[in-house]
Amino acid sequence: MRTKVSCTMLLLGLTGRSLIAQAAADAAPLSADEQMTQAVLPLPAEMRAHASVLGYSPEGKLTLLRNGNGSMTCLANDPRSARFHVACYHKSLEPFMARGRALRAQGVKGDMVDSVRFREAREGKLKLPDAPALLYALTGEKDAYDPATKSARARALFVVYMPYATSETTGLSAVPAQGTPWVMFPGTPKAHIMFVPKM
Repeated sequence: MRTKVSCTMLLLGLTGRSLIAQAAADAAPLSADEQMTQAVLPLPAEMRAHASVLGYSPEGKLTLLRNGNGSMTCLANDPRSARFHVACYHKSLEPFMARGRALRAQGVKGDMVDSVRFREAREGKLKLPDAPALLYALTGEKDAYDPATKSARARALFVVYMPYATSETTGLSAVPAQGTPWVMFPGTPKAHIMFVPKM
């Protein structure tokens, strides 16, 4: 009986170590080239080669993988995330986006990230885009990316950031609806027009 229990415990231990090893492998960043291929997928094809790309080092640290000469910056998929997500935004949004990343790295969570950014923007400490600035994103399941076809089965999202925009200044509804754009976070530094092809 003791031998049977010992064998069971050994198997459970090995299984546990295997699961941990698999989780670590799943969380390991891809090569820089593969990360860049994934990261630029949300962009129109003609903009991909010139985009800057932020991705992850072997240690999991966000780092600059490519300094492009185009107007867009793309974020690679975080291997630690439970979902596949890549996004590209106009470089004029970099101060706003970088501040969000810095706050989250400091342990600031949820709505508090925007609370800090909104306050700093209104105080003139955080630069916002002077003109409408676009963000493209793709979001899907963990295994959404297909390395064979270099494509992803993911939902597209398009956002036009227009700080402080409202329904009154744009003529857009603030109510989300499929097939039509709407303004989100109206009147705030993060105000933007949402376009979701499928909801």
